[in-house]
Amino acid sequence: MKFLFSLSLVFAACITQVVYAQNDPKAKAVLDGATKKISSLKTLKANFVLKLSGGKGNNVTDTRKGGIALKGQKYRMSLGATEVISDNVTVWTYNKEAKEVQVAKNDPSAQTMSPVKLLSPSFFEKEYTYSYKGERKEGGKNCDIVELTPHDKSKQLAKIELVVDKGTSMIVGGNYWEKNGNKYAVTISNIVQNADIPDAQFGWNPKEHPGVEVVDLR
Repeated sequence: MKFLFSLSLVFAACITQVVYAQNDPKAKAVLDGATKKISSLKTLKANFVLKLSGGKGNNVTDTRKGGIALKGQKYRMSLGATEVISDNVTVWTYNKEAKEVQVAKNDPSAQTMSPVKLLSPSFFEKEYTYSYKGERKEGGKNCDIVELTPHDKSKQLAKIELVVDKGTSMIVGGNYWEKNGNKYAVTISNIVQNADIPDAQFGWNPKEHPGVEVVDLR
């Protein structure tokens, strides 16, 4: 579950509207462009690859694939055997291997993992400083690099690096470093803007999941 939380933090940080201390105009322009692009979309679908590296000598590695769909305040995110679904009223966390789904109320003020929460401008307000780190090629694209550093030095998070496609203002990747030496690298691909996503995709249908244990936490 920690791996999934880390992914959510990285990915959602990549697409959130950012209101930081305005200490780097170039970085702010890049972030504002990405925010404007994302906020103009009715829906968004994308695939991603998340790679963990760390441990003694950076010998611990793990790579997982996932996908995310957003529609207004609704979302559906998968990573490995775990799927998180929300219709903005209820959140279902489905573990396919355990054949269990946990059901909880959608409470943005209490959730630690919610793409929609992280899309809120208030989430990062005054919590991070940002700086522009230049350009580099990522997946054949010319990209701007923006680094985010938390003000609260007691947090496990050390810094976040966002990779923004200069041509489209879309986030195409990011890196997330923890103080214990772990690094999470996310690569975003197959972005589909304004896809036709039925509302049924953002709910739980028991008939489609026979034999799954329901743990109701509401």
